[in-house]
Amino acid sequence: IAATTTAERITFAPGAADMSRAALRIVLRHELFHYAARSATAVDAPRWLTEGVADYVGRPPTPMPPQDATLLWLPTDADLDTPGAARSLAYDRAWWFARYVAEVYGAPTLRELYLRACGVGHPDLATAVREAVGADLGEVVADWRRWRSG
Repeated sequence: IAATTTAERITFAPGAADMSRAALRIVLRHELFHYAARSATAVDAPRWLTEGVADYVGRPPTPMPPQDATLLWLPTDADLDTPGAARSLAYDRAWWFARYVAEVYGAPTLRELYLRACGVGHPDLATAVREAVGADLGEVVADWRRWRSG
């Protein structure tokens, strides 16, 4: 973990001092998103989606890595707490889902999905996806998998 965000501040881990300028910019943009969105984000929001959207804001698009069946399912909040490479892959899957929504449905739809799925009083994810994207969650995930497969 390179940094964390609270209602009052963004705090960088000691190891952040050794990060490249490019990596530090990514982390800062990611954390600034969390800081800016904090008043619109519910405490019980799906963390994987909040992290995926923050990564969408913070990370530049890069080519997809080679296909791997283990990467074709949405992460859970618990996946983000798994140590090591599994945690990194969970963040990547959340980011790829956010990228998919923005690229296929448009960045305004990604914003709407975030507000519906992560806002105070948010419905379940399936309802939020249906309201924001206009499609069934299963359909969106299946299309995301095809998009992810290239």
